[in-house]
Amino acid sequence: MHSDQQNSTGLKGPGIFLAQFIADEAPFDSLANIAEWAASQGYKAIQVPTLGTRFIDLQRAAESQDYCDELIGVCARAGVVISELSTHLQGQLVAVHPAFDSLFDDFAPPALRGKPQERTEWAIEQLKLAARASKRLGLTAHATFSGALLWPYVYPWPQRPAGLVEQGFAELGKRWLPILDCFEEAGVDLCYEIHPGEDLHDGASFEQFLEAVNHHPRAAILYDPSHLLLQQMDYLGFIDRYHQRIRMFHVKDAEFRPDARSGVYGGYQGWVERPGRFRSLGDGQIDFKSIFSKLCQYDFNGWAVLEWECCLKDSAQGAAEGAAFIERHMIRKTAKAFDDFAGVSADAASNRRLLGLTDD
Repeated sequence: MHSDQQNSTGLKGPGIFLAQFIADEAPFDSLANIAEWAASQGYKAIQVPTLGTRFIDLQRAAESQDYCDELIGVCARAGVVISELSTHLQGQLVAVHPAFDSLFDDFAPPALRGKPQERTEWAIEQLKLAARASKRLGLTAHATFSGALLWPYVYPWPQRPAGLVEQGFAELGKRWLPILDCFEEAGVDLCYEIHPGEDLHDGASFEQFLEAVNHHPRAAILYDPSHLLLQQMDYLGFIDRYHQRIRMFHVKDAEFRPDARSGVYGGYQGWVERPGRFRSLGDGQIDFKSIFSKLCQYDFNGWAVLEWECCLKDSAQGAAEGAAFIERHMIRKTAKAFDDFAGVSADAASNRRLLGLTDD
């Protein structure tokens, strides 16, 4: 029981990532309720986080087609489909530098806290379960984080020892290769969100990772322009360069307003005071018309999924406005050239005559 929407071609949307809306109160407390809420806001798909069992039991989904069919049915009755599953938090735990052990321990089951090796093994198994669950749900892409062994050394002071970066990516690749192979078996792309705090935080680091995993065909990108803008990167050129690996899309806005007190690193300030901050769709600086145009140009075949993160606007308002914003930017690719009406018949002989060439 798979949705036809999962297999349709071209850009699809609007979808919404549920992670920022999880709560103990209805309608954000169960899959059925939040799916109905998403549909009422104008969304056609939901991107589902998998930590815990509130919306999906990852173990059951990996093992039982009947259970996955039930989840699909719950969403269908609400009027949405599942666009992708997310293991952002489990992916983070695949690689954790000891400096962040205690901070990231809360992402793991209580029995594994304070046990880094067991925590990593659990996270790797979670990703493998997600591959099999995605296949049973008829999905073709999955969202995650890479984790980070090198992030404390992102700024080269003190000077990094020779070979440190190469060894870090070699270890990262060693941990992710078996997971990528599992996604290959499932026929699902594993899309790393390019994100500060992860070792895969820009194009250069993604390229280093690709080298470490032998350019694995399932190693893909979750494109979120907000994280590129806040690093002052060319987020449109990024699509030109990496479009063949971009297989997921978070529609999230941001702004960067340089000032005399702080810059890209934010001066340890809260989000409201930072020069760079996330905004609700349409309130920031990102050129979404050009982004949607480029994704259409390169035949991006995936969902446009709202991720709400704003330091000013309420989440309910951001979600309510987001579906219409995405809808306005959707492009149905033309099947013909605009000047086809003036086309002329052609063959090799006539083309030679037009070029002034003769057979003499």
